[in-house]
Amino acid sequence: MNKIHCLGIAVLSLTMTIASVDGSAQSTYVASPDNNVQSRNYTNGRNPLRQPFMMKLPVGSIKPGGWVKRYLELQRDGLTGHLGEISAWLDKKNNAWLVEGAHHGWEEAPYWLKGYISLAYTLGNQEMISEAHTWIEGVLKRQREDGFFGPANFDNGKPEVWAQMLMLEILITYYEYTHDQRAIDLMTRYFRWEMTVPDSDFLKSYWENSRGGDNLHCVLWLYNQTGEAWLLDLAHKIHRCTANWCQSTTLPNWHNVNVAQCFREPATYWMLTGEDKYLRATYNDQHLVRRIFGQMPGGMFASDENCRLGYVDPRQAVETCGMVEQMASDEILLRFTGDPYWAENCEDVAFNSLPAAVTADFRALRYLTAPNMVQSDTHNHNPGIDNRGTFLAMNPFSSRCCQHNHAQGWPYYAEHLVLATPDNGAAIALYADCSADMKVADGKQIRLIEETLYPFDETINIRVEMKGRGRFPLYLRVPAWAEDETLSINGKTVLTSGQRNNYIRIDREWKNGDCVTLRLPMRFTVRQWSLNKNSVSVNYGPVSLSLKIKERYVQRNSKEVAYEDSQWQEGADASQWFTSEIFADSPWNYALYMPDGQPDLQMVRRSWPKDNFPFALDSVPFEVKAKGRRVPSWTMDEYELCGVLPDEDAPRADLLEEITLVPMGAARLRISAFPVTNE
Repeated sequence: MNKIHCLGIAVLSLTMTIASVDGSAQSTYVASPDNNVQSRNYTNGRNPLRQPFMMKLPVGSIKPGGWVKRYLELQRDGLTGHLGEISAWLDKKNNAWLVEGAHHGWEEAPYWLKGYISLAYTLGNQEMISEAHTWIEGVLKRQREDGFFGPANFDNGKPEVWAQMLMLEILITYYEYTHDQRAIDLMTRYFRWEMTVPDSDFLKSYWENSRGGDNLHCVLWLYNQTGEAWLLDLAHKIHRCTANWCQSTTLPNWHNVNVAQCFREPATYWMLTGEDKYLRATYNDQHLVRRIFGQMPGGMFASDENCRLGYVDPRQAVETCGMVEQMASDEILLRFTGDPYWAENCEDVAFNSLPAAVTADFRALRYLTAPNMVQSDTHNHNPGIDNRGTFLAMNPFSSRCCQHNHAQGWPYYAEHLVLATPDNGAAIALYADCSADMKVADGKQIRLIEETLYPFDETINIRVEMKGRGRFPLYLRVPAWAEDETLSINGKTVLTSGQRNNYIRIDREWKNGDCVTLRLPMRFTVRQWSLNKNSVSVNYGPVSLSLKIKERYVQRNSKEVAYEDSQWQEGADASQWFTSEIFADSPWNYALYMPDGQPDLQMVRRSWPKDNFPFALDSVPFEVKAKGRRVPSWTMDEYELCGVLPDEDAPRADLLEEITLVPMGAARLRISAFPVTNE
């Protein structure tokens, strides 16, 4: 984890070559796609910007299937799709984005709309698209003559533009789908307004100062569209006025969402300057927070709301906002650098942390979720967690930031399942069932169809649909955990040499119906967390495992137990949106039995769930039998939280019991970092 992965800046073709399936095929291991050429099909890296190693396809190009599609459908039918009916912050009657002079919904409306509009386009849901466009029209029609748009919030007399950054990202998504020139015009006028604001008044309040990198990202996107040179001057200004995320041993602040969202700013600036020190700063930020607070499974870090020295145990949580922002950062950095490390981290969060932050029906969510979490209730657990409130229960109003910002997680993930490459090819770094319509070679239209149950199965099948023939490269990520992967093309198996953390580049003339099968044999691995009392976590491929705890759900009236800043929309039916507390109805204080340093694990396969949803205890595709001993001293603490991990020499019970492990993402209550017993 501490290795700097930015060697992916240059394409490194390894010496191993996969045996050709036919004379025209050339298949090699490479560190990343080739970015030394310019795509003829997609906008990438207008001079002097660096070219990304991968490019996102326009929203709507990718149609997810399998469990990802099911997750999006649950969002549509659950909290994301209906939040506009229940959240007062989305009430159109006095919303700051629709009504002149109003201030309600300043941050919340664009937080929600970011994910909602992507979800609508991805699913092709016309009702949702119409709803999203209602908001967009309100924005487009209310730009001031000086170029400013949206709520006119001021901090000590200085214009505050954090919420505008969110809406700019929404306008980019809108333009990708509609090609409406009004979006380009609004952004151009607004950025000219930003140029007029003196540095002394620009990006000075807390949120905008921390998150100026989002503003920078939108400016560079617009430059790639229009090529107007003054936008590069604005980009330098934004970096100059943004918080310094390039420090070697600390961060500007330790708010968990800021960390997950803002550490990508130096790498974004690297795309303009080409100075490697900025890219190294982003990697340093990622590893710095994980060396101190990230000694736990699930891809995130111990922060609750803010990281605090001494609060590093896996019982500390992270905001749902932090999870989805970390995934967004991983996806952006994957495109910028081509480094598969970012795909690895994105999968870790997506498979192991994010699913448990919401109920299985997607009608409520938690503000905070931890790797070791044995009670999810409406109590105030401060100071055991950072912040005061009912932050552990599953509540449709579980803090207004996550209540709205959660929406981007899965739609953005779906948008990155297939990417274009500068050498006019395609890349798959995040595996999931889907189809993608895209251009390759010299503008040739193709469809890639991927069929897989990954990460719950090790086989990935990819089929090409096209008219005629065409030569282009296809890049497939080989995960860092994989060994002895095999590749087959049209049924002919090619043995690989097992190089890890790279891509397989298949360069051949393709025809309609060509099939590629990548098999990634999964095995059990154990990670030791030395800074957290040498606790361990168990993985099966990319899936982390947690103790299966019997979960008892208790329904509560959301209006009675919601956090104090929650606001219902007039007429919302609270009985349809209840809060769930979850209590443990089985023991959880187990040390994992590891004789000779390895656990005794037995895989038990189960049928794939009929509803395509594998992230619930009653529908997981597999369970793992293990053994453990209880640790009597490891109990709930004075804050009604899972106690910190017991000392390594804490007494273990004599009785060796069978325990069951399940995929971490399916466990709303879980122990994911275990103490160890060797006897």
